[in-house]
Amino acid sequence: MRLALAQVAASPDRARNLDRALETLREAARRGAEMAVFPELAVDRFFPCRSGDRSAVLLAESVPGPTTERVASLARELGLVVVFNLYERTEEGHFFDSSPVIDADGSLLGVTRMVHITDYPGFREQDYYDPGDRGAPVYDTKAGRVGVAICYDRHYPEYMRALGLAGAQVVVIPQAGVLGEWPEGMYEAEVRAAAFQNGYFAALCNRVGEEPPRADDEEELTFAGESFVVDPEGRLLARGTRLEEDLVIADLDLSQVDRSAARKLFFHHRRPDLYGDWLL
Repeated sequence: MRLALAQVAASPDRARNLDRALETLREAARRGAEMAVFPELAVDRFFPCRSGDRSAVLLAESVPGPTTERVASLARELGLVVVFNLYERTEEGHFFDSSPVIDADGSLLGVTRMVHITDYPGFREQDYYDPGDRGAPVYDTKAGRVGVAICYDRHYPEYMRALGLAGAQVVVIPQAGVLGEWPEGMYEAEVRAAAFQNGYFAALCNRVGEEPPRADDEEELTFAGESFVVDPEGRLLARGTRLEEDLVIADLDLSQVDRSAARKLFFHHRRPDLYGDWLL
């Protein structure tokens, strides 16, 4: 599989952002990609940086809806699998951080919704998102078996393990990560460890660029970029530029999944009969 990570910035102009996302899909196809992945809130400014922004509700839309229909139409034209991310509103009035997964024929295979919702300065996500209600699905796409771990979910070994047990060959991580958010090296280390422990490729696609201040007395958020791809042994295959837009391309040999230490050893020696009491 040739994978493309669309490391893009979001301007205040949502329509322009969507047009640029579609052009990025065209560029990914020109470069031979079979699957393209976008960062968290791909066409919106990062509104969860502040608490209680009531105008954010205007950005939420249904899935399928106007944005996913345009993405799906181009995916079908280009023959690309696409993992997008947007602010979803359901008919029942629930709101989710959601990644629609669109197959190469333009069909909507499903929607992954972020399960774990955080709340700390710069990331007041509990003001906007309901906890996901779809579990940890894995999708049979034309390019391979794909799981999605949206941003904060990547910190939870239980979630990352669930994707591996469900047979994911590639786990993609739509991300909104800023400079200096975690200890040096941890940004990649936890994803490399998850890929090794669970025997899949992992690809983190991050936002990039500066966003407006959270409040008058606070500084801007600077999204770092540096998207990356690792193989099932945790080895780095590709990394995007720091603080600049990029289209990160990586070639994945999916046969490595079955040869990985996790699939040959770790999964066979699990003791699920013990784990229930440990994980309460």
